[in-house]
Amino acid sequence: MTKEIEKIPVKEENIKDLNDICDECKKIDESVSQNLILTGFKICKSCRVSKTIYPI
Repeated sequence: MTKEIEKIPVKEENIKDLNDICDECKKIDESVSQNLILTGFKICKSCRVSKTIYPI
């Protein structure tokens, strides 16, 4: 009754986005991939807080 879902091929450029390197400070942090999924920006937790407090 149910059809099997075809597997979607993973693009190489999508994997490169999940490298945990912050675009602002260029440090490796686990929160970068979490913020990318939540907000769409590749920034770490500390850069996100500083952008929230000082949005320049």
